[in-house]
Amino acid sequence: MVRMSKLTDYAIVLLALLATEDAGAPHNAREVAARAHLPFPVVSKILKALARAGLLVSHRGAKGGYVLARPAEEISVAAAIRAMEGPIALTECAAGPGHCQQETTCTIRTPWQRVNELVRDHLEQVPLTELIGPLIAQRERLGQELS
Repeated sequence: MVRMSKLTDYAIVLLALLATEDAGAPHNAREVAARAHLPFPVVSKILKALARAGLLVSHRGAKGGYVLARPAEEISVAAAIRAMEGPIALTECAAGPGHCQQETTCTIRTPWQRVNELVRDHLEQVPLTELIGPLIAQRERLGQELS
């Protein structure tokens, strides 16, 4: 089974949460942790990793926090996965030359690399906005119900 780590899953949740918040307004790690119902130390670690990868911008100071580095429609699921996991690779050989001991004798290396390429390309085409559409619709529905 191919599976993302829990931290990667949480990273995508946090990016989606930040994408649905006020654009450009920084959100501190404690606030994000509370809204996501996740432990602060975990959220802090993830936000720092996403900032190092260039997906978030960190602002210091009393009114500091994290904001998306670019619009949500320009951030792909693949970028979030790479930020947390490194290169997207279903098999060792898909990670690049020299990662697998069987590389020179493997008869299915080329087809596996093609499968990996298809998966990676598809994930590149899924923007964060596609994931947050249901969240925005839910917030709008709740806002109308409260009015």
